[in-house]
Amino acid sequence: MSKMSHINVIEKYEEHRLSIGHLLSSILGCFSDEKLFEFDQAELTESLNSLCSYYPFISLLYLLDQDGKQVCTNVPGRYYMKHPKIGLGVDRSKRPYYFLASKTDQVVVTEPYLSSIRRELCLSVCVKIYGNAGEVKGYIVLDVDLNATLGFLTGDIHRFHFEPYFKIIYSFIVLGVFAVSLILLYAAGLECAKIMQVAFNGAQTLEIPFGVVIYLTLALAIFDLGKTTLEEEVLLYKDILRHSSTRRTITRFIAAIIIAVSIEALLMIFKFALNGNGEHINDAVWIIISAAFLLFSLGFYVYLGSKAECLLINNAKKRAQL
Repeated sequence: MSKMSHINVIEKYEEHRLSIGHLLSSILGCFSDEKLFEFDQAELTESLNSLCSYYPFISLLYLLDQDGKQVCTNVPGRYYMKHPKIGLGVDRSKRPYYFLASKTDQVVVTEPYLSSIRRELCLSVCVKIYGNAGEVKGYIVLDVDLNATLGFLTGDIHRFHFEPYFKIIYSFIVLGVFAVSLILLYAAGLECAKIMQVAFNGAQTLEIPFGVVIYLTLALAIFDLGKTTLEEEVLLYKDILRHSSTRRTITRFIAAIIIAVSIEALLMIFKFALNGNGEHINDAVWIIISAAFLLFSLGFYVYLGSKAECLLINNAKKRAQL
């Protein structure tokens, strides 16, 4: 359960674009007040911290004058205190949020962009503020962490705190699986050494090394299982709210099982055929038939899952158009 890549974040943003836009517009609409331009740095920090207690994804606040020049230093949110307190006097008239806000009296929300400070995807929300005489007094800008915003909206924000512990547990499990695979490889090596010893001693009959193949096959299957677990649960990001992620995990695990079962069935057929004893060969055939049925069932599951996801995406697009 790794961190979301920028592609994952943007894809989820596109799914929840309207909800995020309405939420951020309502937040800044309620927070904006011309009195903020009269606050000192401590008062701005206190006001932002009060807002962050309800919306922890807000990372930064700053004020601009009517020409787009910043009139205060950056005010970091309570959960983003590592932000450097800089920016006073910086000309931001070329920034998209200023350009959009200067053309309207409504709250504007930018497209996702990479923050120059945290190197994470964020959004900027900006609104124009008028004075008592109707003149433009300035602009209030809020920067929000897009990843944290998505977690807040989807109710997934608390899971982020447990991810490091999940990774540690899965890592120990994977190490145990890899250790079993190494033990099987060691056993296969011992079997190979015995066969080589018999061959060098000039024995006339050599036992067919099915044991070596079985050990190697089991080691391969177990190693593949550990590799799949490591990639799915530790290295790659998995969106538990998206059915495609679950389908991908199930597909990989079942595919590993099908490969292992098929190889074992083939080994049983060769062993019984070469030993001239075919009384158990039907058992191997039934195992192959079972593997084929698993493969068919997996394909049917993937097909139905993809169809269901297409329906969900189309319904979401229709709701967005409404």
